[in-house]
Amino acid sequence: MRKIKNFGHLVWSIYWTVRCGYPAKKLYVIGVTGTDGKTTTCTLIYEVLKAAGIKAGLLSTVNAKIGNEEIDTGLHTTNPGPEILQPILKKAVAAGATHMVLEVTSHGLDQNRVWGCNFQIGVLTNVTHEHLDYHKTFANYRETKLKLFSGVKYAVLNRDDPSYEYMKTKIQDPRSKMQLIPYTKTNLKNISPDLAGDYNKYNIGAAEAVAGILGIKGGIVARVVKNFAGVPGRREEVRAGQNFRVIVDFAHTPNALEVVLTQLRKELPPGGRLMAVFGCTGERDKGKRPMMGEIATRLADGVILTSDDTRSENQDDIYEQILAGIPAADEMIKKGTLVKENDRRKAIEIAVKTARAGDIILLAGKGHEKSILIGKTDRPWSDQREASRAISGLINRAK
Repeated sequence: MRKIKNFGHLVWSIYWTVRCGYPAKKLYVIGVTGTDGKTTTCTLIYEVLKAAGIKAGLLSTVNAKIGNEEIDTGLHTTNPGPEILQPILKKAVAAGATHMVLEVTSHGLDQNRVWGCNFQIGVLTNVTHEHLDYHKTFANYRETKLKLFSGVKYAVLNRDDPSYEYMKTKIQDPRSKMQLIPYTKTNLKNISPDLAGDYNKYNIGAAEAVAGILGIKGGIVARVVKNFAGVPGRREEVRAGQNFRVIVDFAHTPNALEVVLTQLRKELPPGGRLMAVFGCTGERDKGKRPMMGEIATRLADGVILTSDDTRSENQDDIYEQILAGIPAADEMIKKGTLVKENDRRKAIEIAVKTARAGDIILLAGKGHEKSILIGKTDRPWSDQREASRAISGLINRAK
């Protein structure tokens, strides 16, 4: 008899699905997976559904939305277990929802957390380096993403992503009635500032593809994109009266850090400098640390390395692994363009104090999160709040 991977997780999911009355059977479920862009894509699809008059629910990294109610999941995990997921689906059905948009992770797929979700549409944003501490190899990670597309009616894939041809070949089955829907960057021109950057054009493209499947008119999508208010912690701008910009972004993968820094570099005014403040989480994929160090120091004019959910790992060890990807690290430290500061609050203060008019500061990694895990202690935290506090202090001292 073939052993079922994560059998205990599967049993737990079956239990909660049955206990909640198999709610997904009464919903049209859209799942979005990928390394980056999942939350923004989910939110765009949800807003398009609502604008089209469809009663829809949303469960993403940031929160859950059912009708006019927002539910703070308060989790450090994107894809919660069935003990949280299935009751939310049940609540959506009770509230009259007909559609549900779910953000789905490789962990959630591998551990059978989304068993019983009956996905009708599966969306893949991209596949880049992430979670290799868990999956061990990129091939395993990529293969896990394929699980979302088992049984879907529509597979929506990013035609420009390097994974496209492989995923297309693996997903397509002559015996299946599943339709493959490729998408690329949107052609829409009137786009909200909160959706700046080529990477967001792909997120919009995915939402357009889903809208097309559901028969939603392009004018509705265009209106949503034009007026999109953004997602907490995704290119979120902190405005506290300063003459420089501060951007909070969840970028915690090499690809995400590279695309957001590349875009912000384009937005710099003449003479402006780009500063990156980031760290790498403890007890997670160590292979991406030197990659992120290289990317940050290549694209930013100054970098401050700091803490980010270090858990039980030694902060200095994390630094050393990040520095391993920076050939001129010692020289940069001597020049003061590369700084290490364990206290994330002080790191933000340093960035704010050294900023000049026209500069852009990127606070990467924490995004929407409301706590930071140091050791075994989960402390209240907000990059947005700390940035506002540091800016206010700077302005008050200047009076």
